[in-house]
Amino acid sequence: MRPFRLLSLATAVVALALPLAAAAQQITVSAAASLTDAFKEIGPKFEAAKSGATVRFNFAASGVLLQQIGQGAPVDVFASADQDTMNRGVEQKLVDTATRKDFVTNSLVLIEPAQGAVGVKTLQDLGGASVKKIAVGKVATVPVGRYTKQVLDGANLWTTLEPKFVQADSVRQVLDYVSRGEVEAGFVYRTDAAVAGDKVKIAFTPTGHTPVTYPIAVVADSKQKALAGDFIAFLSSPAAQEVLTRYGFGKP
Repeated sequence: MRPFRLLSLATAVVALALPLAAAAQQITVSAAASLTDAFKEIGPKFEAAKSGATVRFNFAASGVLLQQIGQGAPVDVFASADQDTMNRGVEQKLVDTATRKDFVTNSLVLIEPAQGAVGVKTLQDLGGASVKKIAVGKVATVPVGRYTKQVLDGANLWTTLEPKFVQADSVRQVLDYVSRGEVEAGFVYRTDAAVAGDKVKIAFTPTGHTPVTYPIAVVADSKQKALAGDFIAFLSSPAAQEVLTRYGFGKP
């Protein structure tokens, strides 16, 4: 009986250790909403290249993600759609500054519904009677909203157009509003417009905003910093670059 009991105890210890070993190879990546489709493709490629590793994603507006990290959410990697949000992460000591790097670029575009578009050609056209609602990201938490404000402030149109704004919680919500025809226009990234396919069309590419560059970094409280760093490094691999380029992201 005694050897059997010892064997049972050893088996139980191993069984308990297995979930811990599995968890030790898992990371959570909190990424800007505009990265959703590309990162969902990159995740399995990373797992295939890193035997035993698992990556989980949490997509939302960059500002919302940073708030979650600040509140103690168990996150290992943070990818933002703008520098300002990452800068706040640095100031709040929420990210490991030494691991920060820019990994892709994007561009801001104005889109209209593919069906029933009013034919906006300039920023000034947004003030016309045919444009009743304009979807914009919330400036406080959504980077695309801040890029939008820079553009409209530069044209002295923000205050004039503000009554028409429909505030969105993420760039993907802006995209949804436009693709469903609930608004006449909206500001998103070029990559989002591409994902929507034939549901929306790009009216034009506005200028007058800071470059749209995406920084990424390991979260300071990550328990898996080595694996988190491996994920960031993997984004420079040919496999990941092919995906990012296909979705319309540029090189930093």
